[in-house]
Amino acid sequence: MATSRELGKTRLPLWAAGFVVLICVAILGLSAWREWEARNADLRNAEIDVTNLAHSLVQHADDTFELADTILVGLVHRLEIDGTGPDTITKLQAYLPTRKSSGRIRGIFVYDETGQWLATTERIDFSKLNNSDREYFRRHRDSPDTGTLIGPPVKSRSGGQWIITASRRINDSDGGFAGVALLTIDVSYFVKFYERFDIGPNGSASLLNNSGIMLARSRDESGAFVGRDLSNAPLFKGWNGRPAEAVYYFTSPLDGVQRLSYYQRSNRYPLMVLASKSQDDVLAPWRRAAAARVAFVLGLVLLIAVIGFYLVRQLVQGQRMAQALVAKEANFRLLAEQSSDMVTRIGLDNRLLYVSPSCVRITGWSAEQLLETSALAGIHPDDMERVEQAIAALKNGEAEEARFVYRQRHRDKGEIWAEAALHVTLASDSGAIDGVVAVVRDMTEQKDLQDKLASLATTDGLTGLANRRAFDERLADEWSRARRDGTQLSLLLIDVDHFKKFNDHYGHLAGDGCLRALGRILSAHARRPGDLAARYGGEEFAMLLPNTGADGCAEVGEGIRQALQDLAMLHAQNPPSRLVTASIGAATSLPSQATTDCSTLVAAADRALYAAKDSGRDRLVMSGQVVPWPAKTA
Repeated sequence: MATSRELGKTRLPLWAAGFVVLICVAILGLSAWREWEARNADLRNAEIDVTNLAHSLVQHADDTFELADTILVGLVHRLEIDGTGPDTITKLQAYLPTRKSSGRIRGIFVYDETGQWLATTERIDFSKLNNSDREYFRRHRDSPDTGTLIGPPVKSRSGGQWIITASRRINDSDGGFAGVALLTIDVSYFVKFYERFDIGPNGSASLLNNSGIMLARSRDESGAFVGRDLSNAPLFKGWNGRPAEAVYYFTSPLDGVQRLSYYQRSNRYPLMVLASKSQDDVLAPWRRAAAARVAFVLGLVLLIAVIGFYLVRQLVQGQRMAQALVAKEANFRLLAEQSSDMVTRIGLDNRLLYVSPSCVRITGWSAEQLLETSALAGIHPDDMERVEQAIAALKNGEAEEARFVYRQRHRDKGEIWAEAALHVTLASDSGAIDGVVAVVRDMTEQKDLQDKLASLATTDGLTGLANRRAFDERLADEWSRARRDGTQLSLLLIDVDHFKKFNDHYGHLAGDGCLRALGRILSAHARRPGDLAARYGGEEFAMLLPNTGADGCAEVGEGIRQALQDLAMLHAQNPPSRLVTASIGAATSLPSQATTDCSTLVAAADRALYAAKDSGRDRLVMSGQVVPWPAKTA
């Protein structure tokens, strides 16, 4: 009979073979899990991309229709005050082209109560044209609502292209229906804007109204999808139960493509955007890479199986196994020595037990100089507590790894930014934590690049002032602070008078110089740390004045106007002064719980700005009251 030792020797190869099989299965299982996670990671990254795209598109749509709304409000206000008599219409026909911005606004129209065309920006004979059959005209005629109506896309009668309409009702002095003011936006404007974004060969960006009507879609130059009714699509069937914005997977009813998307409804207008990517486009790189990785893993598993077969035969040769382990350890040490990152081992007393040669590049000191010194030496005092807490958590078993960025003293360069990835090490005999391994790399260049990018994202490249994005963020913060502290908040909107004529007459280089000069004046008048001068858009600037009342606001605004006048920059197309001047709208608010949001302050300043222009320009209007011109004399 076989002895127990012989049975043990017989079973040992079986156990080893089973172990090899288990390893192969584990590798295959882990590989499958990793591929699934990689697939999900690609989908999540695509979700982030379409989310960011949707945010940009809805902001673009809001800005476009806000411009249209602003123009319509001013136009209707003027018509309701001046009436629609021949003299008014003659002036209006000359005035309308000045309100038409290139690119965004297709045309502006005014119709009387019968639908007859009164005035338009189009260069056509409209004396016999009538729009009383249009849906927007009938709705304004039948409803006393004076708000802006954004209609479904229609074919333009003046140009034949697809357009989106925004219209407002005009009332007579008795409140009766007196006509319609209409502003149109080319669908192709949105299509061209959407084509700027890389969303893959089968991706799409769409603008729809809340009823499910397609207003514009990328890659649709012919307008084949414009006006499609998608109200029966699954997205709109459960509309009332959905959040205002969310990730959404669906099969497109337009082209049958399986898509991942992000939809977002506008909180200002009855619109929504849908940014989507084809799932096949998103997963195509993963599929190619997964095929290569699976082939590699299968080859690796096959290799492990072959090696395992031979290892089972050589189990009795423990010496060879020991030598193989020593060789592997040597190879690992060789990799650590050749790494461009600094690899260190830290003891429980925070002393450096091992330092790779890359320490000379990272810190300026050699490995011999660093051994047995404190791992915390050279760390900036402001970062010390955070680093100590991370290391203590690792040594106490509260975490197995940590990663952080901190400032480190360099022997020759002074101070650098470094990133450290820390992992605990365990004693081979007891399994207890016996130290920490840290991999450190120099992050100074990357940190500087991140800081530069952050600065560029909030700075206007021409004037050096804050850009619109930085202004909007700062306005929201200052509004919240003023409401919390019970202080006043003031805003100045400054617009260069007849700037387009200045550009046409002197050239765009001179126009840029004019804007930079005004930017320097604004910077000089933003004297307090809390004041913010920003380029609001085009030739329009803004000055935010926290903790400032109406008198102080008017004083700053008048100082800016006077400084620009003192600059005496020639502008032959700006009578009567023949100098560059600016119209300024000012508003002051005391935010409280009763007020809605900061848009009310912007709207008030904007109305004041239009009042300044309508009153003759080169003046300041504060809270509906025009400051006499000139407000100050030399």
